[in-house]
Amino acid sequence: MLQLALYLLVSFLASVAGAICGIGGGVIIKPVLDVCAFDSVSTISFLSGLTVLSMSLYSVVRNTVSGGSQIDVKTGTPLAIGAAAGGVAGKQLFSVIKGLFADSNTVGAVQAACLAVVTLGTLLYTIFKDRISPHRVEGMGGCLCIGFVLGIMSSFLGIGGGPINLVVLFFFFGMDTKTAAQNSLYIILFSQIASLATTLLTRSVPEFEWGALLLMVCGGIGGGMAGRSVNKRISGEAVDQLFMVLMAIIIFISVYNTVRYSVG
Repeated sequence: MLQLALYLLVSFLASVAGAICGIGGGVIIKPVLDVCAFDSVSTISFLSGLTVLSMSLYSVVRNTVSGGSQIDVKTGTPLAIGAAAGGVAGKQLFSVIKGLFADSNTVGAVQAACLAVVTLGTLLYTIFKDRISPHRVEGMGGCLCIGFVLGIMSSFLGIGGGPINLVVLFFFFGMDTKTAAQNSLYIILFSQIASLATTLLTRSVPEFEWGALLLMVCGGIGGGMAGRSVNKRISGEAVDQLFMVLMAIIIFISVYNTVRYSVG
């Protein structure tokens, strides 16, 4: 019961933050549940991915129905398609690396170390982004390639992509914070659907508890509802501040997980 309650709480709070900042929540869920070590690395990645999928699906559909969508379809759709293809490739990359090591803890250490590096880069960019001139990528080919790389990274790390997506949307497309948040969730939705489809088609679904999955999905949707409401009421500067605090926490947890998996 303690495990299920913790899974629900983590998925809800992570999804609230994810919906506010556009990071999906997986970047919080994955490392936090890794620390708890109730399930295997593969199971946590799977549960995290489905939670992020449910939250992003709710957020995108709700924003569209309410008429408050800020999704740039011309840019976001090729990015999302590229991310979907990258999500399939990232899932395969995870399987290959997992097969290279007999101890699953090694895979967890690799994931955690990569997440720490990526999150640190994301935090540094966010701090200094006002000094960095954004680019304006407009061609479909460029969008597809960028989306593909995003999909690989998010699927392999099991995080949904959030913080990486935001930096890319800031730097390559010059989006403001709130517009980037909605477009990030749109991209995450596509990549997570592709990742789930790959898992099902390759019959590589890890063992998991249905109760844990149900509670995490409910937490993801509930968090998406709460986060969307908060996002509408706060400024872009407040979103940036929350985002930076979360990134700092995730870096600390990821470094801890890297060490724990390496010595475990």
